[in-house]
Amino acid sequence: MLHAPGQIHAIQGIERNSLALRRHGANYTLSAVIGSPYAGAMSNHSEPPVVPVEAYDPPYYAAVFTTVRTQDQSGYSETSARMEDLVKDVPGFLGIDHAQTPGGLSITVGYFRDAEALNAWRCNPEHRAAQKRGQAEWYQSYTLHVAKVERSHRFIRP
Repeated sequence: MLHAPGQIHAIQGIERNSLALRRHGANYTLSAVIGSPYAGAMSNHSEPPVVPVEAYDPPYYAAVFTTVRTQDQSGYSETSARMEDLVKDVPGFLGIDHAQTPGGLSITVGYFRDAEALNAWRCNPEHRAAQKRGQAEWYQSYTLHVAKVERSHRFIRP
């Protein structure tokens, strides 16, 4: 089954959408409810295995966006999908990972090659408008942490 890059796919048979598969070009990421009995589970579909964003050669930047959302999420899914499509056009964008806790804490980590790429995303007019709407409608609270990655490695079970 082929899907558009960045599109979210619920895995059948998993209660409360505790897992979501996201495709980013040739890479896949898995969003899992932390603490769920399904966290870390693999899909039985014939799609490539789910893996986190690649460990790139440092230095690069990680923007960690942690949120608690409001009850009214009208338009959130569409805007979130649009932002995922839009950020891919930023030169120096490396990838994105997502996770959510059962209590409603969401974590999104965006990876950028350099500060210029991160700043280009931060200053994008459509992204700025989505930020304002998020503050007005979708977020009860949030934090943003920007870090320079100095060490990175990856493990994949053979």
